[in-house]
Amino acid sequence: MARKNNKTKNSRNGSNHKGRRSPQEPASNPAAAQRSYTIPDYRLEKPNFQVKQIRSGDEVRYEVTGDLSAPVPPIRDSKYLDKQQCLEIYRWMLLNRKMEQALENLYKQGKVVGGVYFGLGQEACSCASAYALGPDDWMGPMIRNQGSLLVRGFSARDIMMQYMAKAGSPTKGRDASSHFGDIERRNVVAPISTLGDLIPVLSGVALGARLQGRNIAVMTYIGDGGQSTGVTYEGLNFAAVQKLGLVLVVENNLWAYSTPAEMQFPIKDLAERAIGYGIPGVIVDGTDPCQVYDAAHEACERARRGEGPTLIEAKMMRMKGHAIHDAADYVPKPLFDYWRKRDPISRFENYLLSKKWLTSQDNQKLIADVDRELEADRNAAVASPMPEPESAAGGVYCEEGCHEIKPKYGIPKAGVTKSKPATPKERETAVHLK
Repeated sequence: MARKNNKTKNSRNGSNHKGRRSPQEPASNPAAAQRSYTIPDYRLEKPNFQVKQIRSGDEVRYEVTGDLSAPVPPIRDSKYLDKQQCLEIYRWMLLNRKMEQALENLYKQGKVVGGVYFGLGQEACSCASAYALGPDDWMGPMIRNQGSLLVRGFSARDIMMQYMAKAGSPTKGRDASSHFGDIERRNVVAPISTLGDLIPVLSGVALGARLQGRNIAVMTYIGDGGQSTGVTYEGLNFAAVQKLGLVLVVENNLWAYSTPAEMQFPIKDLAERAIGYGIPGVIVDGTDPCQVYDAAHEACERARRGEGPTLIEAKMMRMKGHAIHDAADYVPKPLFDYWRKRDPISRFENYLLSKKWLTSQDNQKLIADVDRELEADRNAAVASPMPEPESAAGGVYCEEGCHEIKPKYGIPKAGVTKSKPATPKERETAVHLK
């Protein structure tokens, strides 16, 4: 969907607040000989509870302690989004939710090949972050970022056919999960199952664009569990050193499969990781699309100016198990109850109604339009044929002449420019990446 990018009014990402310092600016106090940093936290509430593991003989369970009675906070007004843009994000979130519900039903009907991974409760994070990308920017989604794929131009039909391994799916039936992208039109790098590997890959995309004379934003995601991998740090460090336009969204959804955050890392906020790389880090409420968009917008603007990466920690709750096979019985029920009240779609719906940007009648019409679109895509996906067995061998390996990869932004500014043939020594001349 074509849309406009608002101009940055007062970009704060990486800049100093009153009484605050960016991650690159230590406190100037020689006597203390100690650095201090501030991570901006734009949330309107800061939940105060903890999950603990309880062992009783051979039984292991989790209990949640702390205040779970706090009222649901309002949606924060965006600094950049107008009425029409908010309505577009709301529609993407609805389509994301309803498509995943349809996928769950298709799985139960035996029409899905393999498993399904859900982003229930994370629609605001996926849709609003991807909405901040421009047409020349790139994205590398993870398994729960199906909303970002919708925003980037894939249809619900594409995604449902992919899970059903249909011939018309993005991978022509050769994969029955989320491993698909589009590097020609949509600038989407396919997910990689080895968590963290997308970070250096997207950093490489930003580097390739720079060698062609462009600074672009490249966005990818990692969970609270996946961010502990070594390749996450290697990729982020490379992006920081080279000042590449990486926007890393750390989706802290409290559970890495069945392991709570309290048993994964000792720090409270994963945004603190940014301090070690000298890059800005920011915390947002992952169920508030306005907060997510504003942070992503500022990070993308920063990336396009050539100022380097940003780490955004989006805090929320994964409202289903790791995948459809996981009933998430290990999660304390009070925790589900707490986050269910903070459902991103119902909160955003109430926000739009309260601002009179959406009437009840218009809302019902919008929901009906989404239902009609989804039903048509679902029916088309179910009716589409499975791939012919004879086609299995094709398209697995790149064959000569099957495609040509061309520079997107210009002729790379690297290599030998002499008129005579280059010698082996000249070909090996070092290229300064900056």
